[in-house]
Amino acid sequence: MTLSLHWKVADLPMRLSKILVFLTLVTVVQESSQNRCHLEQQSIESFSSQGDVVLGVVTLIHSTIYQPYVTYTKKPEAASCEDFVIRYYRDVLAVIFAIEEINEDLHLLPNLTLGYRIFDSCVSEVRALQATLLLLSEDKASHYESTQAMKDPFLAGIVGDSMSTLAIPMARILGPCHYPQISFGAFDPDLDDRYQFPTFLRTVPNENIQNRAISELLKHLGWTWVGILTRDDDLGVLDGQSLKEEISHNQGCVAFLEKIHYRYPMDRLKNIHDIVMNSTAIVVVVYCEEMHVKPLLDMMSEAGTKGKIWIYTLSFTFIPGMFSEATSKLLNGSIGLVLHSETLAQFDTYLQQIHPYKYSNDVYIREFWEVAFDCIWPPSDPPGNITEDVEYCSGDEDLTDRVKSLFELDDLSYTFQAYIAVYAFAYALDKLLQRKSPAEGSGRCGGEHPTPWQVYRYLKKISFPSPAGNKIFFNDVGEVPATFDIMNLQIFPDNTYRLVKVGSYDSQAAASQQISLNIRTVIWNQEHKEVPRSVCSISCQPGNHKLSIDGRPLCCFQCAPCSMGEITNETDAAACTKCPEDMWPNDNQDSCRLKPTQFLSYEEVMGVSLAASSISFSIITLSILCIFRKFSDTPVVKANNRSLSYIILAGLVVCFLAILIFIGYPFEVICILRQVVFGVSFSVVVSGMLAKTITVILIFQSTKPNSIGKRFDSRISRTVMFLCPLLQVVLCLVWLGTSPPYAELNMTSKPDTIIAQCNEGSNLFFSCMLAYMGLLATISFLVAFLSRKLPDSFSEGQYITFSMFVFLSVWICFIPAYLSAEGKDVVIAEVFAIMASSAGLLTCLFFPKCYIILFRPDMNTRQYVRGKQ
Repeated sequence: MTLSLHWKVADLPMRLSKILVFLTLVTVVQESSQNRCHLEQQSIESFSSQGDVVLGVVTLIHSTIYQPYVTYTKKPEAASCEDFVIRYYRDVLAVIFAIEEINEDLHLLPNLTLGYRIFDSCVSEVRALQATLLLLSEDKASHYESTQAMKDPFLAGIVGDSMSTLAIPMARILGPCHYPQISFGAFDPDLDDRYQFPTFLRTVPNENIQNRAISELLKHLGWTWVGILTRDDDLGVLDGQSLKEEISHNQGCVAFLEKIHYRYPMDRLKNIHDIVMNSTAIVVVVYCEEMHVKPLLDMMSEAGTKGKIWIYTLSFTFIPGMFSEATSKLLNGSIGLVLHSETLAQFDTYLQQIHPYKYSNDVYIREFWEVAFDCIWPPSDPPGNITEDVEYCSGDEDLTDRVKSLFELDDLSYTFQAYIAVYAFAYALDKLLQRKSPAEGSGRCGGEHPTPWQVYRYLKKISFPSPAGNKIFFNDVGEVPATFDIMNLQIFPDNTYRLVKVGSYDSQAAASQQISLNIRTVIWNQEHKEVPRSVCSISCQPGNHKLSIDGRPLCCFQCAPCSMGEITNETDAAACTKCPEDMWPNDNQDSCRLKPTQFLSYEEVMGVSLAASSISFSIITLSILCIFRKFSDTPVVKANNRSLSYIILAGLVVCFLAILIFIGYPFEVICILRQVVFGVSFSVVVSGMLAKTITVILIFQSTKPNSIGKRFDSRISRTVMFLCPLLQVVLCLVWLGTSPPYAELNMTSKPDTIIAQCNEGSNLFFSCMLAYMGLLATISFLVAFLSRKLPDSFSEGQYITFSMFVFLSVWICFIPAYLSAEGKDVVIAEVFAIMASSAGLLTCLFFPKCYIILFRPDMNTRQYVRGKQ
């Protein structure tokens, strides 16, 4: 019950509208048939042609209407239409041309004649409604006067109007009466509402599709900063907002959205002029009819301002006669959408044949003749009233050579849509009559009038071919699917012009293929020799990203370089992208490349130098070992335990050669051997130094009476040489058994480099290894330091002291260098420490002995060694 009541309340406005229209029509018919006073009907200029079925046509022919001032002291004068427009008149002629074609067609509506009655709406809602009510009242009257056979014309429907603001009030009347209406130029999306406008159809798409096409065109050309001029009425404001939202959806911005109207005073036009010219937006979208933007263009022409690129929508039509030569040049290079049209065969021939004497019933043809030939018809008064300074029309003027330029046959938009609107009615009537009387074949309805709602039922389901063979049909919301041509207005120095098709937009195509544009065929205006840039901010190049500016639209931004490790490979990127972990940006930060892998290589100078030094010192050490072995029986070699000297020299050879393990790519096995070989070999060397120091002290003590040093010197040295390295070996074995070193790729220490390195596994064990080696070196140094006061000729203690001092100094300096270094520098620091400390031991301890052996054999005596000489 509640739902039923709701529908009744919702239908109340519609029902009241129907009742009001019906009572109005009945009153008009009854008053015309009874001899009593009635309201006087205002006459509206129109012309017609008789037929069995009539199509009403309400559309623009003039661009303005003059409304006389009403004083209410005398009878109001009738409004008059002004500013005849040939482009609009061409639409009317296309309707007549289509009707005549249909009447001559033997297969479409055979034995049935189509007629028409045409009204000029003059951009006036009042005039459009008056024409609509007259058509309906005449059709109702014919029904009252003839209810038997179809003796009077039957109104099948109305074609028009071409403006949304006029088509909507017409549709509100025609809908409740179930009369079909086909507009060939109304784009308002609200007309898709089947509840408000149940019988409205159109051969054009709605403005939402147009907005999408305009937005895609702007995006395709890279224009993200544009202005919009829209008509100053409710529909115009809504249209402008809808286009603005669509542009924003495509990442564009609107610099200004201004309302405009041809009735604006000069001061308001001046304000709009300043807004347009002071804006940094080069592109301006004209979202209104041409008559509204004309005053602004005239003002710009007078002020000499130029430099804008105009984008016109379907509402705008370039009419040369409407604009002056200077104003027209402002539109040079404009780009816009026009409805897709096809060539109408024989239409140009038909236009060449029109003449005031041949079509005398056409009340507008004489006015057309005056505009076409810039003349006026002579007055009907006596010849004495003829003025010599005025060029009069004679009727002998030749229209043949002017047809193409006057009627702008290169662009048949709207005209083609009006043409197919007539054919839609014809095919619907043909289907209706065939279904009602298939056997008669006379084209009549068995003696009955068909009803308008029957026509609409077939009309909304009709499908027929266009002149080019394309399928014409109405979709679910009563529209012919949208296809637009993208046109470029090219005006030449001799003031001739042409509209050149440079692309198209197909709403039914895939998203990536909807728009096609041949930019090479576009000719821009004098200020722009190539595609102009209309942006708020210069594009951010790859490697940079956009930063928004507070209080400004999104299209106004600053460019900032990508952060470390990030890239952008596109223009105007909103954000940068982080490179994968194993990659790093190039210098321009527009692509990622593999990070270089860093390690101490044999292919670089440092690696080769260290390797050469390692081998050289190893050879030197082996040479010294050979010298000691050859002169093993000499006092200098025998003086301080030659076995220890051999062990120390062998250990130093291993230390020098261990450097080679640190050079090259760190594999798993190398990482395990690297620190172990280094730690154990150095422990052997340092233990040997400690044993040698102890041996030197014991030998010196053995020179004294009753000394026991001679008995214990060999035992102590062997014990030291066995136990001290053994502890280091045990430590290393535990290290390798619990958390051994392993190879790894370090991607964090240096963000732009992959470091191939050995991870020590356990820093604790590595530190313990170094600490133990440092402990042995410290003990050896202290013991050697205590033995420094031995006789001068027996200076072995001094050599050991100095060599251990060098050793400790190197490794003390190594610690901060090791901790602060990164990548291969860590390895280089450790290699330098190994080489320097080993070289220090070799130099300080063995070079003096080699000098005596090789160059001072006179000093290589027992007396010298014992300090007795």
